[in-house]
Parts: sequence; structure tokens; C-alpha cells
Amino acid sequence: MSRPTPVLLTDEQMRTFIAEGFLILQTDFPESFHLALTDQLNHVYEQEGNPGNNLLPRIRELQKVFDHPVVTGALTSVLGPNYMLHAHRHGHYNASPVAGGWHKDSYWGYKRMRNHHPWWAMIMYFPQDTPVELGPTGIMPGTQNYESRTFEADNPEGEAVASGKAGTFALIHYDIWHRSTPNLLGRHRYMLKFEFMRTEAPQAPSWNCREAEWKRPASFSTSIVKHETMWQETWNWLSGRLGSLAETLDSEAGAIQETATKLEDPYEPHALNAAYELAGMGSEGVEALMRGLHHDHVKVSCTAAYGLAVVGTEAVAPLEQALGSDRDETVVHAAYALGELRHLAAQAVPSLVKLLDHPSAPVRQTVTETLGMIGTPADHVVSALIRCLQDEDAQVRFMAGLALCRVGAAGEAAVPQLEKALDDDNRYVRAHAAEALHYIGTDSAKDALIRFLLNSRWCPTTTPQSTFYP
Repeated sequence: MSRPTPVLLTDEQMRTFIAEGFLILQTDFPESFHLALTDQLNHVYEQEGNPGNNLLPRIRELQKVFDHPVVTGALTSVLGPNYMLHAHRHGHYNASPVAGGWHKDSYWGYKRMRNHHPWWAMIMYFPQDTPVELGPTGIMPGTQNYESRTFEADNPEGEAVASGKAGTFALIHYDIWHRSTPNLLGRHRYMLKFEFMRTEAPQAPSWNCREAEWKRPASFSTSIVKHETMWQETWNWLSGRLGSLAETLDSEAGAIQETATKLEDPYEPHALNAAYELAGMGSEGVEALMRGLHHDHVKVSCTAAYGLAVVGTEAVAPLEQALGSDRDETVVHAAYALGELRHLAAQAVPSLVKLLDHPSAPVRQTVTETLGMIGTPADHVVSALIRCLQDEDAQVRFMAGLALCRVGAAGEAAVPQLEKALDDDNRYVRAHAAEALHYIGTDSAKDALIRFLLNSRWCPTTTPQSTFYP
């Protein structure tokens, strides 16, 4: 059965998402749907506990949420049409009258260098009417690209809340700062969190694009730091324009020197603005960013990497050279930037492959993801990712599965090793191997995947109270 046509986001909604990092949207299910859904959630949580990653198969009606055209349209607009529903999902139950702490989510318990470009997103879905007093999720607008918490107050001015009727959901950039707010009513409050990954780099706008060039949103929900160059670059990237900042800004020596000093600004938003501006200042801007990459302070190095990740071809050679650094963090930052440059960085693949023998697990983890982002030459990349599937580190192994999702049909040679990975001890290695087989999509991949799914079939109506009948 075909799904309804996605309701794509408008230009203005995309501008807001790029700048503020979230949108509050609404499905139009009848009241009876959400009443039945919350009844089932109450039963499962009271009788069985939190189903964790099994939330979707345990409560089958939830799939209707992720087939809803407003949901599919929002995800398609931000992540492209072939986005992946990630294996980690969690139903958050909040009955606490005390607010939760501000945080960014980890990657299902693991760490990686965070993307500014929207490679990842989350949906936080509220199946019951959720007034402010019931404790909806609080979101700090514009903080999606800040590693540090840039606001001091626990109840900051400008906090957005995902309150509304049943069926309200927040579409958020994966890395935005958020928290649970106090549940002052003491009633059941569920927030169903699902994560999604882009599997293909954008080639053209995937939203309802009517205006090709970036401009600021007509309004902001609150006062936020302006990141005009970063926002413009993200809009261009989502439109299929890689390296769009190259040679676009004043490259006079004095301007470069002044901007380069701001990479060390302790206030992260200012440092990030400097990194993106240097990315547009030609070869001397690249040189300044490379000095930042090798800076004594790792935070400055990381900030510089975000600038280098959007430069374009001119950054590839110096980044490849930086892969030989004695400092693991510098290698991670350089590999990350090369991954964001995708096919432009194909010449660095041999150097990256050599790093799969590096003693540092974070280096190998980052290189694994980078190889999948570059994707070419496919035979070299796939051969390397087959090695990664056998690494001693679980995160390297599961990043290899995600990388092969991005490689797609060109990854067929990895099918035998992916089939072995379906028996891995780590749940995410198994899950990502299954997803990789799906995205590879050849006959051999489908056969392996179907065997696995049939053997691991999970019955949502089999419980301790009903083990086999009716």
C-alpha cells in the first residue's frame, strides 16, 4: 500500500529550521487514535516496563505516525527522501515536578564528532494533549551547533516548549540543547523519541523550494546569535551546492588576521562565525584554518575543522597531510572535515585506509564514517569497510554498517561480512548491518536480510500474560 504524498516544508519553515534548529508541527489523527495509543502505552509501561528500542514493534500503531504525510514530509525536507529510521528509539515518561537537566543527546550512548549539516534529526512526538503544565520538552533555539552550553539560567528566557494538542511533535536538529520541563499536573506524559539519518548527500532541495537563495527567516521565536554565513552555507548545502563559500568573502590580509584571532574566542558562537567566514576567504583563509586545526587547544582545533569542512577542494590536500598528526584529536578533526567534503576528498582515501590500523578507537571510528561519506572509489571504500566490520571496537563495527547504508548498491561485496555482523554481540552492529543490507538492496542483500528478519521475528502480542494464545 502506497503512503500518502509527503507534505513538504516551505522555504520559510526550512529557514527557521536552519537558523533555530527545530520546528513544532502537528499531525491530524482523530482523537480516538491518540486515546487508543495512550491506553496501550499505559498498559505496556505499567505491566511490562519501558520497551526501549522495541517501542515500535511493541506498539504497532506507532508506525502510522511515521507514515503520516506531515511527518514524512518534514523528514524528507530535512534529510532527503531516503532517510533511515534509526534502531534506537525511546518512550520518555515524565511525571516529575522537577525539570530535567539541559543536554544534547549522545548517539545511543556513544560519542562522535557532531555534524552541523543536517545528517541527523529527531522527532519528539506527544500522543496526549500536552499543555505547558504537563511538562513538554523544552528546546533552546539556535543552539544546535554549540558543543558548549551558552546560557547560564536553568529557566532561560526564550526557551521554546513542544506543547499542544495530541499529535504535536518537535522536529529537531539532532544536536540541539533540550530538556524535560516540570510536570505540574502529575498526569501521564509520554514523549516518543525517534531518530533519523540522512543516507544520501543532497543533490537538490528536497523541500517545497520556491526561492533558490538564502535569506533570514521573517521572524525568530526569540533573540539568538546570528550566524549568517553558516546559515547560508547550510541552505546551499541542502540545495546540493558543496563548497559554496569558496572565495565569497573579503580576503584582505588584515581581515583574515582579525577573523583568525576570533577562532580562539571563548564564546563558541563567535568562534564558529570566524571559522565559517575564514572558509570563504580563499587560500589564506584556508591557511588560517589549518593553523587553527593544529592549535594547542583542542577546542580551537575542532572549531577550525568545521570551517575546513565547508571550504571545498582547496582544503583537501592540507587536511590529508594533517592525518599524519601525532595528536589523535587533530586526526579526528581532519578526517571529519574530509568526510564532509565527500567526493571532493577522494584522493585522501588511501591515507584514510592506512589509519584503520591506528591504535586510537576514536580515530578509526571517524575514519570509518568518513570513508562512507566520501564513497569513491567504491571498490577501495567497500574493501576498507569490510575490514571495519571486523574491528575489535564495537563502534567502528556499527559505524561501518551506517557507512555502507550511504554506499548503497556499490557495497554488494560487503554482503557476506554484513550477514556475519547480524550475529554480533552489539545490538547496533546487528541493527546497522540489517539497514546496510536494505540500502544495498541487491538480491543477495535482500536474501540475507529476509532470512535474518524471519529468524528474529518479534511478536508484539506475546507477553508474559499471553505467551502463545489466542
